[in-house]
Amino acid sequence: MIPIRYVEPVFRPPSEAESLILPVTDGCSWNKCTFCEMYTAPQKKFRARDEAEVMESIRLTGERYGDRVRRVFLADGDALVLPTRRLLTVLEAIRAHMPAVRRISSYCLPRNLRKKSQAEIDELAAAGLSMVYVGAESGDDRVLAAVNKGETFETTREALDKLGAAGITRSVMILNGLGGKVYTRQHAENSARLANATQPEYLATLVVSFPHGEQRLRAGFPEWEPLDQHELFVEMEHFLSALELKRTVFRSDHASNWLVLKGTLGADKERLLAQVRQAIAAPAAAHLRPAWARGL
Repeated sequence: MIPIRYVEPVFRPPSEAESLILPVTDGCSWNKCTFCEMYTAPQKKFRARDEAEVMESIRLTGERYGDRVRRVFLADGDALVLPTRRLLTVLEAIRAHMPAVRRISSYCLPRNLRKKSQAEIDELAAAGLSMVYVGAESGDDRVLAAVNKGETFETTREALDKLGAAGITRSVMILNGLGGKVYTRQHAENSARLANATQPEYLATLVVSFPHGEQRLRAGFPEWEPLDQHELFVEMEHFLSALELKRTVFRSDHASNWLVLKGTLGADKERLLAQVRQAIAAPAAAHLRPAWARGL
């Protein structure tokens, strides 16, 4: 049994399925995005984990599994909100007690990097932080304001540029459909503009969804109307068409996606566009179920 205290539910990126999940915070320090339900449960109220508890978890895990752990994901929603000193202490402890670790990663809110200098981020990279997942959601300021993201095109761009300058691998996520019907075109085009400006190493999309209902989103975004399947494909076509990436791994294969897309941009841009355009032209019945329901 892993000697770490978890507060359910625990979230991590799909690519961290084989990683040790190490909570250094609980919840999300912002937690005001109206599209997100991940950290709204009472037990997920934001707090920094006690430093002594985190150090003990690392020590005990190292004693039991230190030679087998290859990857560590720092949880919960935005570990980088912690002061740089505390993060360095965590990274140094992982290196000392889990010498087999080759990758340490985390979610990151762009707002939290505004509080850190480039020198601090460089220091985190040197200490072992090698990959960060940034939920940009959109590159359009109107959409970001409507969903209370607390970010703009420029604040997200600045954060991604800082990470890139430090040599930290960036995985950026965009929410297909977040702008609804009224902002779909500008959401697609400005999200592509953000990716073009920052050239992230990884780029992914998933379809916005609301398991607990749309009321929270609509309170601040009353004009929002969901895109139907065809409109989601059209938005994806606009997004891909506007992308000018040199070497970014692209994935649109989350369980929420109706159409699975995988490739490297820009080498595979025309192939991916052809797939989307074929889906746009196909009868809707051919895509009645999202990827998870088709076993993809």
